[in-house]
Amino acid sequence: MIGFSRDNGELTCDGVPLSAIARKVGTPAYVYSAALIEESFRRFDAAFAPVAHLVCYAAKANSNGTLLAKLAGLGAGADVVSGGELRASLESGFSSDRIVFSGVGKTVAEIRSAVESGLLAINAESEREIEKIEAEAARQGKTARVALRVNPDIDARSHPYISTGRKHNKFGVAIDLAPAIFRKARGFPHVRMTGIQAHIGSQILDPQPLADAARDLARLARDLAAEGHELSTLDVGGGIGLAGPGEKPLTPETYAAAVLPHVAGLPMTVLVEPGRAIVGPAGALVTEVLDVKKSSGKLFVVTDAGMNDLLRPALYGAIHSIESVTENRMPVERVMADVVGPICESSDFFLRDSSIDRPLEGDLMAIRDVGAYGFSMSSNYNFRGRPPEVWVEKGSFRVIRRREHFDDLVRAERE
Repeated sequence: MIGFSRDNGELTCDGVPLSAIARKVGTPAYVYSAALIEESFRRFDAAFAPVAHLVCYAAKANSNGTLLAKLAGLGAGADVVSGGELRASLESGFSSDRIVFSGVGKTVAEIRSAVESGLLAINAESEREIEKIEAEAARQGKTARVALRVNPDIDARSHPYISTGRKHNKFGVAIDLAPAIFRKARGFPHVRMTGIQAHIGSQILDPQPLADAARDLARLARDLAAEGHELSTLDVGGGIGLAGPGEKPLTPETYAAAVLPHVAGLPMTVLVEPGRAIVGPAGALVTEVLDVKKSSGKLFVVTDAGMNDLLRPALYGAIHSIESVTENRMPVERVMADVVGPICESSDFFLRDSSIDRPLEGDLMAIRDVGAYGFSMSSNYNFRGRPPEVWVEKGSFRVIRRREHFDDLVRAERE
């Protein structure tokens, strides 16, 4: 078994007991399954095999260098949204012609780096951004490949904070403006308009909005081709979500089946940008129970992980399943409880009014499906060091980012 499974009641990652990892590195700690990351990537790659394609991993989901290097070695491309992610991807082994640079607010320095690197595409968010890319490319004496991000005004049917494809969202330009922008860009000698892109949101479980976006992109691609524009990429974005309790998962195969009919036959490479769907299930946050207390009729399970370690429940109301690491007590008592952290905020919770196995002080618990937007959104709030990241591969584990300590938090103040 790869990923997270039980062996004689013990929760393991690729066969390695999480309790053994916790004894070695302490808690809280992020633990990742290398094998599950590889399997998830290969499923996306195989699902889109009927067309020329490139699976560009969305680095914002988790940009640890070991994880990036693993995906680069598997033949993935990268979708980056900052200069830092661009540098991390290049240093992790992604070739520049397999990287696309997205992001609604690129700085002058980021545009400079993107042009210098010779990326597969800079996903421009506006006509003005294309002008900035033209100016920088002219300064460098280069020609930059640019794709235009369009907004098809499609409801992703996910949380409003992670919906990006409606007309009132800040991302891209209205899709009907694209032909005029392409015509104007013909006058820029240092820009080649080589593609179009759309990304309508995240945590999507319904394939229909994704199919609708692909349909609209394909229609635009044909219209642009009829005007003589030579496109080499059509980027359908990402956003495939993870199923929660009672929800039906959107598999790579179902996703591809919804998208491929609309893009098949187009003479360009189809780019897809999954992030969460590749790394989310491959991560768990292991935490220790500090206290189990009852107050005003409510039971609170207090853990040593907090919202600074995992922000998604507080930010989005995201629900992550939580389970005991070791099942060693019989009979198991089910209780209704809030699982909370030590941060001085009422929003510092992981589950509310949920049925769980009653833990004891000192027990270990695993918060599941946190490989994406877990560590990458962590902070030092309450002056807490961020947890370590642990990589499990081929029956052994190693720390790929150590735990932060006080000296790490004050280093920038004292240098």
